[in-house]
Amino acid sequence: MAKEKTVFYCVDCGNEVLRWQGQCPACGAWNTIVEKPATPKSKTPKSASGRRETVGVIRPRLIREVETTNELRFETGMGELDRVLGGGAVKGSLVLVGGAPGIGKSTLMLQICDTLCRFANVLYVSGEESERQIKLRAERLHVRGEGLYLLAETNLENIIEATEELKPDILIVDSIQTLYNGDLTTSPGSVGQVKDCTLALMSLAKGMGITVFVIGHVNKDGAIAGPKVLEHMVDCVLYFEGEQQTTYRILRAAKNRFGATNEIGVFEMADTGLTEVPNPSEMLLEGRPTDTPGTCVTCAMEGVRPVLAEVQALLTPTSFNVPRRMVSGVDFNRTMLLLAVLEKRGGLLVNSCDAYINVVGGLEIGEPAVDLATIIALASSFRDKPVSSDLVAVGEVGLTGELRSVNAINQRLSEIQRLGFTKCVLPSRCGKVIAPAGLQLIPCRNIREVLSAVL
Repeated sequence: MAKEKTVFYCVDCGNEVLRWQGQCPACGAWNTIVEKPATPKSKTPKSASGRRETVGVIRPRLIREVETTNELRFETGMGELDRVLGGGAVKGSLVLVGGAPGIGKSTLMLQICDTLCRFANVLYVSGEESERQIKLRAERLHVRGEGLYLLAETNLENIIEATEELKPDILIVDSIQTLYNGDLTTSPGSVGQVKDCTLALMSLAKGMGITVFVIGHVNKDGAIAGPKVLEHMVDCVLYFEGEQQTTYRILRAAKNRFGATNEIGVFEMADTGLTEVPNPSEMLLEGRPTDTPGTCVTCAMEGVRPVLAEVQALLTPTSFNVPRRMVSGVDFNRTMLLLAVLEKRGGLLVNSCDAYINVVGGLEIGEPAVDLATIIALASSFRDKPVSSDLVAVGEVGLTGELRSVNAINQRLSEIQRLGFTKCVLPSRCGKVIAPAGLQLIPCRNIREVLSAVL
């Protein structure tokens, strides 16, 4: 009797190997290699629902023969979400919403159903809650849901059959880590299951023209759990950020095939759900101390929106050979660069001090326009002299201590003047600057001139 052929594969990533070994060479996981009988491969591909499909001949076409139409967008009822999506959700797109557990992902998806159900049929699939739990949460959020259908299911084939039967306009899956394909022997949430289920949902979205929102959890490193190819397959990746101790949440686009990737949306978590914050600058500057050393306000561009944020710094003499450095909200390596520039070009001996820098409100600023405010906050803390409470600093700092111009300076100045600030420190080479009425501009060439004018 012939011996049945078997194969060895990793239950985490699906990688096949010739024989059993302790560690998977593809993903590096230990004790994940298992053995199973080999199944003969069929030339006829399988659809996501498990049915065999007949493949026709697909011929390439010239680019001039391809029809182009504008993407069909629709508003979700959340202006901040529409801003991050690029003006609204696109029909037939696959959107991945990631975030830590309890941050408000399911609340956001259920709240937009109140508006979407007015003109479309929505299917809400949950693998974590029962239908009764979803209804109780919808009543708390005041979601009417006249065209909202609920399905508590984790089997991918059953979800696809229900979708093909109902033919909804919008599909919401909560969450991708709970779905599983019965053809795979791995457990739900594994790399192979997440990748296969996402691929099936993508085929469903493109084939039937359904807008699919998929919720995904993040791991301890802050990245969406599962393979990185998961983010490559979807059309849009949104990260829902925020501290559990605070009520404010920030929605940020990490990838968007139909819009910009540097927009943010700000929400506040209340008893009745998430509420939009149309003016995040006032929220970030709320409770700002006055006449206190070590703080300075800057203006950062988040997409096309100028946002004012407060940068705080604390310098204290160290008792160790190596001073301590802690940074939150700005890039760590760039902050170390600014400390070196401040000592070498500014004449302040900050190398022998512990340095702590923080952007208030949990905002992450990645552009170099925050350099000047960081320099002023550090110098203010070092000299123990407060900065004027009506002053804002905008500019990039070079290695020689010079100030470099930043983009969208006129939009930044308009936002600074609108919030009641009267002084702005900026690089002297900023091109054509239109000073708003009531705002005094303080142009400087290097950080020595800045320290002389401000402190």
